[in-house]
Amino acid sequence: MALFKQKTLWIGVVATFLVLAIFGVAMMGSVLGAKPKDLPVALVVEDQAVSLPDGNTLNVGAMVKEKLLSIKELPVAWKEVGTEAEAREGLDRQEYYGAFVLPADLSAGLASLSSAEPKPATITILANEGMSVQAATAVKQVLGQVSRMVSAELSQQWVGQISQHSEVIPVSTAKALLTPFTVQEETMHPIGANNASGNAPGMLAQISWIGSLVVSIVLFLSSQKASAAGGRGWVLSLSQAASGIVLVVAVSGFLVWMASSWYGMDLADASGTWLVLVWAGLAFFMLQSALLNWIGYPAMPILILLMFFSMPVVNMAQEFLPQATQDWLYAWTPFKFVAGGLRNSMYFAEVSVESSNIAVLWWIAGVGLALLLASGLRKRKAKAVSV
Repeated sequence: MALFKQKTLWIGVVATFLVLAIFGVAMMGSVLGAKPKDLPVALVVEDQAVSLPDGNTLNVGAMVKEKLLSIKELPVAWKEVGTEAEAREGLDRQEYYGAFVLPADLSAGLASLSSAEPKPATITILANEGMSVQAATAVKQVLGQVSRMVSAELSQQWVGQISQHSEVIPVSTAKALLTPFTVQEETMHPIGANNASGNAPGMLAQISWIGSLVVSIVLFLSSQKASAAGGRGWVLSLSQAASGIVLVVAVSGFLVWMASSWYGMDLADASGTWLVLVWAGLAFFMLQSALLNWIGYPAMPILILLMFFSMPVVNMAQEFLPQATQDWLYAWTPFKFVAGGLRNSMYFAEVSVESSNIAVLWWIAGVGLALLLASGLRKRKAKAVSV
């Protein structure tokens, strides 16, 4: 019974439930109810209307477009694009998760089904895997269902029109009507081998955070000891920042080598991936070191919770997340910008200092560096007062 009288026991029980609640929210609360919504998908209608023998005009592309835009239950946000080439350029710029292309001969292909030589057209489904495997998979499933629905409706309508002019439908025509068009799927910017189903950018971002945190803690402790031994505050902060930069560059290079050599990860641009990891590591290190220098050990729970809250969402397409998670976590977490920069280099072979992801990392690194150096001046003033 003496055990149950100890305050430590009850404090520990409360702390256990508190930790479970916090980490439960961090790992599950932010992604519960996640489902695709308003996924941007390019809709390309290149179809040319054709004249039928009875004098009517057949414009399948316009019919399909009107049908698709009227279905509000689809988890896609259609973006009308003039040509397939423009849609592909938009996929390269990561504007769309996929594209639905109705070719120029769609109407002509359907009209040919009643002839002796049917020539069905081919509808193209493009999926932008490098942008998000999760979203690309959802887009392929949705567009596949759309294709089957449109195919069934066109078959039914065309059978009705043919039966009005002939009571007997030739076998060849009947077979062709079963598939009024063919569907071709194409994956844009494939993720390649050993990329953890497209989750590699988020995983590398998390590893970079952990590596930078280790560097930050080691240099913080070393700086504390040097300060106790009489070291000057601003000199120590400057040395801490310089040492961190050198170590981050080396750690980032090791991370790229480990990913490609140990795990056989496909990297479209290995040097670009290294540069992004360097920028990410510097942003992480400066942020972590600034918090440690100003707050001390209480900064550790903040840094750990930031990582755990960000882990579930960093690899998830934004359109899958609940609105509250988008507004209160995904919009600002630094992991988002690192994963985005890594995705550009790994799957699109594109690294630009002017990109929004890199620009944000530079701002984080710059502000963190300023706070880190300012912490040295604060220490020096505190010493002067105590003297």
